[in-house]
Amino acid sequence: MILTRLVKATSGWSPVLRIGMLVVGLALALGLPWMMYPPIALDIVAWGLFAVALDLLLGYTGMLSFGHAAFWGSSAYATGIIAKQVGLPFYFAVLGGALVVAALALPIAMLCVRRSGIYFAMVTLAFAQMIYFIANQWRAVTGGENGLQGVPRRFFGVDLTDSFYFYYAALPLLLLGLLGAWRVVHSPFGRVMVAIRENQARARALGYPVDRYKVQVFVLSAFLAGVAGGVYAVSHGFASLQEVYWTTSGKVVVMNILGGMGTLWGPVLGAAIIVQLEDYLATAGIDATNLVTGVIFVVTVLLFRRGIWGTVRYLVRSRTATRHDSAADEEDAEAESRPAPARQG
Repeated sequence: MILTRLVKATSGWSPVLRIGMLVVGLALALGLPWMMYPPIALDIVAWGLFAVALDLLLGYTGMLSFGHAAFWGSSAYATGIIAKQVGLPFYFAVLGGALVVAALALPIAMLCVRRSGIYFAMVTLAFAQMIYFIANQWRAVTGGENGLQGVPRRFFGVDLTDSFYFYYAALPLLLLGLLGAWRVVHSPFGRVMVAIRENQARARALGYPVDRYKVQVFVLSAFLAGVAGGVYAVSHGFASLQEVYWTTSGKVVVMNILGGMGTLWGPVLGAAIIVQLEDYLATAGIDATNLVTGVIFVVTVLLFRRGIWGTVRYLVRSRTATRHDSAADEEDAEAESRPAPARQG
């Protein structure tokens, strides 16, 4: 009875609500350059995809990675090298950088999934620091401390020097990445991810190859992070050591916790808040960016344990489920109060 009521409660409003949210989200994505400086708008969407990529690993599979900056930054360097040296349009350069990162993530994943919890997080951090050391020392390719500069925005002969037009040229890549993440979450594969997060031993007992699923999620997450990092590098015209530094990994973890893990929309919201906050503080000449961000993070964790979007979603679902349960109880009471039909014969 409870399960039946829950299905009735969610089946009525979820599709409408989801379609409405997608329409609003798409409208906001299309209108962002009109509401703020276009490079900042593109940073929000790129960091949003990066945060969603980590959310697949952290929020849906329960694997905390402190090394995702390695994939974001490696793709930024690879995309820049492909765009400069090969001269391909930035679409192909970004996809090439993401594929390089996926190939890099595969052996790392196969080693990392042997550990869990804090040990998994520390191993990913160790690999990320190795990537940082290579990027710093391989100056002939990466530029070392000076970074890889002069990444072009080639796009089939179209002039994209104006950041406003580049935003709309790059937006389809990022939206396709977000759509891919949404499709994965709402697929049978996504259900297995959640099962691994909730009870890894039970998922293994049911016959699922848990380690193989973890490797696949890890590589997919790295690929989406690579797409976001490649677009970010082309947008700014350079790739620097900051992209592969461990603080970048910490920053995207904060975005997930701030917005709400395991929600997809939450990480995007967290990315928007952090990027806009950093831009506002930098414009105002305030140097204590990390202090302000840390205070907001602590307040959010104390007041919204599920994150901002996660808390809103929980309250909406609880209220809707309560309303439908009350309606179902009234229907049951009305049915019980009706007189039984008289027997004939």
